[in-house]
Amino acid sequence: MDFDKIVADHKCRSCIISVEKYQDGTYGNIRVVAANKAHREDSEKVFGRPFVPDSPYTDSLPQDKNFEDFMYRCACLGQPLHTYVHVERMGLWVNMFLLPLESNKDNVGYCLYSCDISPFAEAEQQASLSADTATHALEISIKLQGAKKDDIRHVFQDIIEDIRKICGAEYCCILNHDIENRKYINFCDSTDLDSNIRPDEIFRNESFYDIAESFEDAIRGSSCLIIKDEHDLDWLECENNGLYSLLTENRIRSSVLFPLKHNNQILGYLLALNYKTEDTVKIKEMLELSTFFIASEIANYQLMKQLEILSSMDMLTGCKNRNSMNNYVDDIVSGNVKLNEPYIVIFADLNGLKRVNDEKGHSSGDRLLRTAAAILSQIFYDCDVYRAGGDEFMLVAKGIDEDELKARLIQLEEKSAIDSDVNFAVGYYFVRDGEDIRLAMKNADEKMYINKKEYYEKHPELKYR
Repeated sequence: MDFDKIVADHKCRSCIISVEKYQDGTYGNIRVVAANKAHREDSEKVFGRPFVPDSPYTDSLPQDKNFEDFMYRCACLGQPLHTYVHVERMGLWVNMFLLPLESNKDNVGYCLYSCDISPFAEAEQQASLSADTATHALEISIKLQGAKKDDIRHVFQDIIEDIRKICGAEYCCILNHDIENRKYINFCDSTDLDSNIRPDEIFRNESFYDIAESFEDAIRGSSCLIIKDEHDLDWLECENNGLYSLLTENRIRSSVLFPLKHNNQILGYLLALNYKTEDTVKIKEMLELSTFFIASEIANYQLMKQLEILSSMDMLTGCKNRNSMNNYVDDIVSGNVKLNEPYIVIFADLNGLKRVNDEKGHSSGDRLLRTAAAILSQIFYDCDVYRAGGDEFMLVAKGIDEDELKARLIQLEEKSAIDSDVNFAVGYYFVRDGEDIRLAMKNADEKMYINKKEYYEKHPELKYR
């Protein structure tokens, strides 16, 4: 067969690939036996060397385990294939076609590989994927776009169950990367009723975080990592022994691992374990597109959670802020939050903050506020501490009686005495008979100012300082 003639008339990058096949269903050497002008020129430009016929494919194409599987399926199994993928390491989108060719050798298969490359994703090319892929990805996108803020976790749970069923997998999950706390959080998951996989045994493994941190190296710039058989597991044992051990020790025979990326940052991973390996190509194609929607929505979810935290937190002290306090009170008044009685409304105000600001500077005043907030949070460890404004804090204490409260106020005084600048004026009010919390706040605030007045009567020299 004249391979040079076959590729000569192709305008886009095209080449003929040979794949050495073994009787056990695995493959050996993969070579580019012929290439057209576009492929040769591209090879020289990217790899810095002229194309040599019958050379290893890695001399003129990026090395990629998933790509090798595609070439084997086409050349040796006779499957015509098309996919549209993002080559991470090159920052390019590749629209690729593989067509099987006749071979006169029993142990070698051939295929025609043609591709078109672009630095940007093209919607038309994504739409050209199989109908099943487009349908599944569209359904996921619609569910995500229709999700309400307070229902997003439920929607993700529904989606991961759909993905598990499409993959025919025993187990599927989305792991979110918590960089600050060095852990991966199981955001949502789905397990087949007949599965023997125990997620807790996997994710609570002491070495799991370090293993997960190696996922990116195992993927090696490809779109994903696919382990479908013993041959792939043997390869993984050499490439990433930690991940290999994790899989084999937990009776996992096959796995699909997709990174969830947004703005070049890995947010986490989607995993499908013990999946239907005969559908590998379809599953890869579907997840390749679907994970873009999923990653985008997770990024949006994380941003909203961060904004929610920031909008409710006092950035100086780390306490909840006045806005959060007002929302909490409104929820209690409206009945959205039910408080079991009795409960206590407590106001605590720093004595002498103005003096510290005037005499030692505002940085010392800020330090004093942070110290005061830390002491309150330590003593009232089971309460939310709100910075009501300036040097004033508010707490709602539940489940403690008056004796317990007095004991804690003594602890507050003892802790405050460690720092000569820290001194609290405190007022509190017990809600026992269904009083409006706003009335309780008013009474607690008035008692606090009475306590403050008593403090300055004992220390008149500090009254205006």
